[in-house]
Amino acid sequence: MNKILITPRSVTKEGGHPSLEKLRSEGYEVIFSTAGVQPDEYELLRRLPDCIGYLAGVEKISAKVLQTASNLKVISRNGVGINNVDLNAAKQLNITVCKTPGANSRGVAELAISLIFALVRSIPFSDANLKSGQWERKKGIEIYGKTLGIVGCGRIGKEVALMGLALGMKVFAYDPFANDFITYSGDFKYITFENVLKSADILSLHCPPSEDGTALLNKNTISLLKDGVYVINTARGELFDDDEILKALENNKIAGLAVDAFVKEPPGDKRLIAHKNVICTPHIGGFTTESVDKAMDEAVDNILKTLGSYKS
Repeated sequence: MNKILITPRSVTKEGGHPSLEKLRSEGYEVIFSTAGVQPDEYELLRRLPDCIGYLAGVEKISAKVLQTASNLKVISRNGVGINNVDLNAAKQLNITVCKTPGANSRGVAELAISLIFALVRSIPFSDANLKSGQWERKKGIEIYGKTLGIVGCGRIGKEVALMGLALGMKVFAYDPFANDFITYSGDFKYITFENVLKSADILSLHCPPSEDGTALLNKNTISLLKDGVYVINTARGELFDDDEILKALENNKIAGLAVDAFVKEPPGDKRLIAHKNVICTPHIGGFTTESVDKAMDEAVDNILKTLGSYKS
């Protein structure tokens, strides 16, 4: 058994990636899931049993899938999130789970900042109206002096914080594992989660979902937000209670929302996508040439190291 399954959509859509040659040069057979499509459980059940390695995207990897993959030794994510993997089942089956922290940090951070500008200046609205022959303007706000709240100040959150400071914003961050972060600015500080919500003019989420499945932004936490706040989610769709977010959009508690990640991709529920004050992108945070290259290189190396075939 020397097959390694490759499933990230950014790679299967393009028919591969140069980093995969390292696997082939070590004698492994590289196979792909359906091109450009996130594999479902049925496809994984068909493809994984013959594989010793698995370079995975964001698709759900259930205990049932892992239990049928009797030859599988390693799952290597081309990203930082591994909450899509049943980690308990992987541990019981002695399957190593690896990730590539930091590989896509810059790409996601730049998207978050881009979405802030797009929201506060109504760029998609203006573009769509002008192209349809209408001359209609929405008054925006300037972000200089505004407070950027960040929930989750890991590699991505830190990048966003530095960009926010460079743009003249005050940055308040919450992270349960907060560590030293040198910004050379008195405009950055760690505060409590509740105070981040209360203080932010713009809130950007960069954290994993809770283990118990509770939405980070639910009825109670949304009530703590400033009226007219802008919210950016480039992390995970599970961070939202969609019903409560929609209510907050309707009553202008949330002035604008930008979303790059959904519970199901592509999403079946179109209510957020269709809302006039929402900007949606199809999980493009780490979908840059640089981020994909770094993540794939590291993911391949993790497979080779785990299988004992790594050469520096």
